[in-house]
Amino acid sequence: MFNIGDKIVYPMHGAGVIEAIEEREILGEKQKYYIMKLPIGDMKVMVPLNNVDEIGLRKVIKSKDIDKVIEVLKDKNITMSSNWNHRYRAHLEKIKSGNIFKVAEVVRNLMFREREKGLSTSERKMLDNAKQILISELILVKGIHETEAEDILESILD
Repeated sequence: MFNIGDKIVYPMHGAGVIEAIEEREILGEKQKYYIMKLPIGDMKVMVPLNNVDEIGLRKVIKSKDIDKVIEVLKDKNITMSSNWNHRYRAHLEKIKSGNIFKVAEVVRNLMFREREKGLSTSERKMLDNAKQILISELILVKGIHETEAEDILESILD
């Protein structure tokens, strides 16, 4: 169970801070929800408490783990399928996992692919989403602004 003020990650959406725990009635059913504020886009997300495990909510990484994320981003040993469909599915599974290191792999792989051969519209959207997830966690772990996190990511990937 998480508490108000906890910094957590919601796979596929990114990192945020729990602002409240509220009981709401939706479709005639009362449930408790985490009200989570995401640092990017000033968005709030309601997460049902009874779905936390299957959704895969987790606390943000520790600041010492940022170095490992950077290592993943810099790693030039890239293996991915040449088949668009297989590659897309493999990357989607990594993002859905909520594991920051797997999300970093997706960003690295798709940035490499973009430089080498270009990306389809779907893969471009996936890259943008994976970057936002990564940036949102960097913002909360390092206590920096969005533009600073974007600059850090771009400097690592260039």
